[in-house]
Amino acid sequence: MKFDVIGDIHGCYQEFVTLTKMLGYTWDTGIPTHPQGRLLAFVGDLTDRGPDSMSVINTVYEIVNRGAGYYTPGNHCDKLYRYFLGRKVQITHGLETTVAEYEALSKIEQKEVKKKFMWLYESSPLYQVLDNGKLVIAHAGIREDLIGKNDKRVKTFVLYGDITGKTNPDGTPERRDWAKHYNGSAWIVYGHTPVNKIRTVNHTVNVDTGAVFGGHLTGYRYPERESVSVPSSMPYIAEKFRSLD
Repeated sequence: MKFDVIGDIHGCYQEFVTLTKMLGYTWDTGIPTHPQGRLLAFVGDLTDRGPDSMSVINTVYEIVNRGAGYYTPGNHCDKLYRYFLGRKVQITHGLETTVAEYEALSKIEQKEVKKKFMWLYESSPLYQVLDNGKLVIAHAGIREDLIGKNDKRVKTFVLYGDITGKTNPDGTPERRDWAKHYNGSAWIVYGHTPVNKIRTVNHTVNVDTGAVFGGHLTGYRYPERESVSVPSSMPYIAEKFRSLD
């Protein structure tokens, strides 16, 4: 099986449409499908900050529901899920844009998109193990000793990365560079940390090239290990990108 792993979309729907077409997908059925049977896979963070999170939710729901792709949640997905559950969450760090879109919908449309997103979140694993264990897709990555486990520690790692418990000057969690120490044989494709171009270290690939911060939206072809990127229509915010090497 061949996959195209899509980096953090964050509501950048038009970039997603453009990218899938560049990857050879057609939209004749209302969702992107590939004539050679390739499947899409998503590293999470479908929503927040970008201009069209509702269309991203609706499309990814249809892709997964029809068996045309795989999804695993990111930290922004987890927060939106808790918001839909009625939990007390801070409507900040991008969630406010998704909530504004949601509240602009009719009551019927709100009910429908909420139902779709909750199904998508609840029916998807914390991380995807594909190609007989040779490919693992996890939002912020995963250490080799955590693969196969699903406890609270694993959830924290795949949603937020290898956090230290401390915070950076900008208020973001301090994270260890787990990829530099990864020794597993499976390829780990992940996102979460925006980088200017895909970062390959050991058998890990970061495909979050900061679409919502004016970078690019990237698709990573597996097993070919090639990437395809489209430029973002959003303003470029240099300080949002991390240089890890």
